[in-house]
Order: sequence, then structure tokens, then C-alpha cells
Amino acid sequence: MDVKKLVSQMTLEEKAGLCSGKTMWHTKSVERLGIPSIMVSDGPHGLRKQDLTKTEHPDHDDSIIAVCFPTAAGLASSFDRDLIYRMGETLGEECQAEDVAIILGPGANIKRSPLCGRNFEYFSEDPFLSGEMAGAYIRGVQSKNIGTSLKHYAMNNQETRRLAVDVRADERTIREIYLANFERAVTRGKPWTVMCSYNKINGIYSSENKFTLTDVLRDEWGFDGFTMTDWGAVNDHIAGIKAGLELEMPASGEYTDKLVVEAVKSGKLDEKILDRAVERILNIVFRYLENRDRNAVFDREKHHQIARQIAGETFVLLKNDRNILPLSPQKKIAFIGAYAKKPRFQGSGSSHINVSKLLGALEAAEEITKVTYAQGYDDETDETNPALLQEAIEVAKKSDVAILFVGLPGTFESEGYDRSHMRMPKCQNELIEKIAKVNPNTVVLLHNGSPVEMPWADHVPAILECYLGGQAVGGAEVDVLFGKVNPSGKLAESFPHQLEDNPSYLNFPGEGDVVEYREGVYVGYRYYDKKKMAVRFPFGHGLSYTTFEYSNLKLSQKHLNQGESLEVSVNITNNGKVKGKEAVQLYVQSTHTGVPRPIKELKEFAKVELEPGETKTIHFTLPPRAFAYYEVKIKNWYVEGGSYDILIAASSRDIRLSDSIEIAPGDPIPFKVTPDTLIMDLLKLPKAAELIKPFMEAAAGHLSANAESNELGDATKAMRESMIMGLPLHGIRSWIGDTFTDEAMWQIINTLNQEE
Repeated sequence: MDVKKLVSQMTLEEKAGLCSGKTMWHTKSVERLGIPSIMVSDGPHGLRKQDLTKTEHPDHDDSIIAVCFPTAAGLASSFDRDLIYRMGETLGEECQAEDVAIILGPGANIKRSPLCGRNFEYFSEDPFLSGEMAGAYIRGVQSKNIGTSLKHYAMNNQETRRLAVDVRADERTIREIYLANFERAVTRGKPWTVMCSYNKINGIYSSENKFTLTDVLRDEWGFDGFTMTDWGAVNDHIAGIKAGLELEMPASGEYTDKLVVEAVKSGKLDEKILDRAVERILNIVFRYLENRDRNAVFDREKHHQIARQIAGETFVLLKNDRNILPLSPQKKIAFIGAYAKKPRFQGSGSSHINVSKLLGALEAAEEITKVTYAQGYDDETDETNPALLQEAIEVAKKSDVAILFVGLPGTFESEGYDRSHMRMPKCQNELIEKIAKVNPNTVVLLHNGSPVEMPWADHVPAILECYLGGQAVGGAEVDVLFGKVNPSGKLAESFPHQLEDNPSYLNFPGEGDVVEYREGVYVGYRYYDKKKMAVRFPFGHGLSYTTFEYSNLKLSQKHLNQGESLEVSVNITNNGKVKGKEAVQLYVQSTHTGVPRPIKELKEFAKVELEPGETKTIHFTLPPRAFAYYEVKIKNWYVEGGSYDILIAASSRDIRLSDSIEIAPGDPIPFKVTPDTLIMDLLKLPKAAELIKPFMEAAAGHLSANAESNELGDATKAMRESMIMGLPLHGIRSWIGDTFTDEAMWQIINTLNQEE
């Protein structure tokens, strides 16, 4: 399709119309030119397509019957790109069958705080993992010629006041943490569309932020699709189009269309910019239409089984003392907790799926053995029901093993608001404590979208984190409990002991309409490691029913020049008696003195499946970017020369192997001398010592004489040296007076800046 020719034939009104929705879920059409409307649908862990046989409005009950897969919190815990790709393929098939052109997802925002109400939709606290998971999802969906909409770009890390909040952070933090995840998703996944967030970024609404929408997204990362607003995220439609925001959603009637027409006619908006926006939209419209698969089938039963298989790969075995798991069907087993019968399996909000079926663990267990059930607590409440509690205690007493199905009620975490604390309901915490006292073989299964405090963690021998595992979660739980599936998930986020330990605690959700990211780059494990702080369960942690040995770490070279990549290989052996999968993690640690950086950062990972006794070699490639930080002085990534450790790990706190390399120095960072430059920084420049030597000697003599007059003697030598090194250049005058004139100072400054 010759899109440019098509645009040249359109009226100004038609062009303006294509830049806003026709309805809640459809783009506009131009029938006279053969331009059809396309449909978009909520995701990202299932197809929440509006049932168009009913009225079209955002009512979850009016969506079609579909399949709910595990949410992103669990998916990321798989550390498995292939698994996420497969789920994406499945969703793409569903979209083709339902004539949906674009599914709104994935959500790649960073988990800054455990309290964000939408964390269940996001992958990780780590930008590398988040970007890789999002990229795999995008590639999977788009392999079926269905578009994705990567969201929410950018810095949407809370729900509180999300339509007005101004998110403020320094440039390095934004680049290394809150844009790096989107960068990887865009460059690896190449999404058809990107959805902007509601919030402001350093004072400018995301929907009209040229820095993020054009300078970074398009000019740096090469994005070639179209951008759209989150629903209702437009502040100034004209400013948005000029900044690089193409499509306003949902429908806004004719109001904004008229504004666009008037803006072009008045000269406020260049029609060439409008043409560019329309071209970008039409490129995607016809990409879908030209690859339409009218034979696609939405096989809900088949996809339910796929959802079960995927869920089993996402669970994280946090604890398994005495190898209580897997269970023997011959044991007397109690299933306790309302979530055993009717599980909490998805979050609330725009991603809510009208499911084709729901399989709880109690029903699924019938495939294997007979279990005893007790409800234990009332869902959606903090208060203990004494009768239900006592019944559960009696059942637990008579059982060999007590399996507790607990977690966060749906009202505790949702789109639209943030959690106010990190606790589970009081009634569930009490249930766990009471059951653990009467049955030493107590296993806790968690159903939650984000971390919870676990005051009972030391009192139970086994904990299985199931997150929000989708509509087949109960079947997957039974598969793991009885050993049909060996758990292989690893935490994609840290679990602190308490909320107060989290680095954002004092600055979440901000004051009024401003939130400041004062923790900087120290998010998640980057913070806990730097503080040497104990956590309940660390990033990357997860156990298995087998054990793995790490050996034979090899590096392609020990000395790297600037711009060179490093090849890394390591052997993994299954030392146990059952087949299992291991998520091997590679972290890079800067060990030289330089710019302050996190202790270590995840830079690669791989999931490997091994039979008992089997060994496989994993290969990693670390590009130069793996060693870089974002240097604001040059507005680019920069690799410091010096030593780095390569860490091969089972978790961020379980380093199995390590080796070191040296990287040659790169070009020096431009350094501009000013009157405020400290002497200690000035002396790093080659000719600085010679230029300021006479003034330094005079200042040192003055300080020395002053010290002797106060009879402090040699005890002040270190103090004198420190004081001199800490002087700004103009501060020399304070010690030697007019001898250091403005003319002398500026001669030094100009000479050194010319040298630079």
C-alpha cells in the first residue's frame, strides 16, 4: 500500500480524524479511500476484547469469554524468554481469530515500590530482565502479525494521582533504570505501537514529551511504529502531535479533531507533521490488514492447557526445609484456605479477563488423590472467623501435611490505587501461625501480585510463591505440589522483611502532585546490596526439587579494549535425581574506584533444562554496554577503564563462580574548569599542578603558620592537606589574599579549558 499517496488524497479533516479514536476500541476509517477501522483490545495476560454484540463501553462483564494466563509478575519469574514468546504466540492467534489488530501490552514499568497497585502487570525491579521479558512477549505476539502496545511509557510507577503526578528524577536515574527497560523492549521486540503514560516527567506530560517520544524513542532507539495515549492521557492534543504522539484514545468526539484542523489552518501545527502522524498510523493499519489470518481459531480449551503449563513454570519455591515437597499421594493431605477452592488468579482493572473456566487446586487434586478441605478464612476481610479457624486447626491436626492457600484479596491491589501497606490480611497471618503450631509439615502457597511481609516465614518449612497464575493456576499448583512439574521460577523482585526497608519508602507516593525518586539508581536489589541489608528473599532466588552444580567458568579474554565484547561460558550440572530447569544469572560488578555504582547489576541470564547427571555449557555475550553507566556530561553511555568482576549466580545473593577482567581506559570525559572547581578535581588535569603550584604553596604555608600559632603541630598535617584539596579554585584567595587575582584565576581556567 502506497501510504504517502493515500495521505496526499485525504482532506485535512480526514487526517485530523485518524489521529483520534472512533470509539472506545476502534480507530477511525476513511471509507471513500478504502481505509478501514481497526480494533485494539486490552491485555496483556489475556484478550479482554469488548463483546460488540453488547454496548461498547469499558465494562469488564461485557468482554468476550477468553483465557487468562499468568500475569507479568509471575511470567518474569520464569526467567524464560522462550516461554514468554510461546504465550505471546498464543495471544496472537487469539487476536487473529477475533479480528483484533493490536493488544495493549506488555507493561514494562519498573517496580519501584511493592505498593504500586499495578505491579502484578509489570515484570521486574530490574530493567534488563524487564526489557528482555517484554521483548520476548512482543516478538511472540507479533510473530502472528498482531501488533503490541508497549506500556506505560514512561515512569508510571504508581497509581496514586497517576493522571497528574509529576515524576522527578535525575537524568542518569531515568536512563539507567526507567528508560533502559523500554529501550531493550523496543530494540529487541520492535513493537508496532507504544503507549504513553498519564504522568508528567520532570514537569512535562508524557503525552507531549518530545524528549521521550521523539528524541529517545525514535531518534535513538529507531522505533518506527506509532505512539498512542493511555486512555484519557491527553493534556494538549496539538502539543502531543508536535512532540511525536500520533493517536489519541479513546474517542473524543469531534472536539479534538476540530482543534487539529484549526491548528493547521492557523499555522500552529505544520501540516507536514500531521501527515507524518497519519502515515505512521496507516503503516500499522495496513500491516495488520495485509497479514490477516481468517482461518485462525481461538481454541479456548487448548489455550487453557497452555495456560496451565506456563503457570507451572512461573512458580517460585522460596523455601523447602526437610524436602517436604514434592508430596506423596499416599499422605493424608489437607488443603486449607479459600483460595484452594476459588483461587485468586488475576488482578483488577483494565486487564481483567472474563475467563472460559477456572480451575482451583481442590478440584485439580482429584486427578491424583483425595484431600481434606477447610476454608480457614473469609476472603476480602482482615477479621478472623473463629469457626472457620477452628475447623482448619482440627483438619490440620489430623493430617500429615497441611497446605495453606493464602495471599492478597482482590481489593488489596488493583489498577487505580496503590496498596497502603505490605501486609497480608490479619486473619490469614493468624491462620498460618495457628496451623504451623499444630502441624510441623505446613506448606504455604501465596497468591499475590507483589511482595508481602511474612512474619511467619521462619515457622513454616515450605513456601511456594504462585503470584497470580491465571485461570489454570490450581492445576499448575497440583502439578508442582506432587512433583509432576519441578519448580524453576526465580524472583524477579526482592522481598524485603518489611515495607520500611524499601528504598522508596520515604518518597512514595510523593507529596501532592510531585514524587521525587531520591533513591536514584538504587532500586530493588541495587539498594539492598549497597546497604548490605538483609532481605526476606533476594532477587533471583528460587529453589528446585534437584540441585545444580556450577563449574568451569571461562572468559574469552582477561583484558578488553574499549568497544570490545566479552564471551563467557559456564557449565551447569544436574546433581539430583529428577529433571529440572535452572535460571543461571550473570551479574557485572565494577571493582575499581570510579563513579558510584550499584554493587552488581544483572546483565544476562539463561534457562537450561537438565536430566539427572546431565551437564550443559551456557554461553553469554557481554557487549560494551554491559559495563557502562550513563554519563550525563557527555549525554551517552560510558565505560570506565578499570577492573570488573563477572559473577555467575543462582541469585543476587548466591554467587557460585566469579572471575575478573580489565578494561582499557577510554577517552576522558570532557571537564570544564570553573571558579567553583575543587582543587582535588583540578589536579586530575595534566597541566593543572604546574599552573597552580605557587598559589598552593602559599596557601599551604599560611595554613601551616596558622596551625603552629595555635600550637597544634604535626597533628594537623592531614587536616591541612584535606582543607587545601577541598578548596574551590576561587577559595585560594581566602588564604593568600590579593596575590591570587581574578586575572590569575581566569588565566588558569582558560588555559586548562583550552587544553581540554
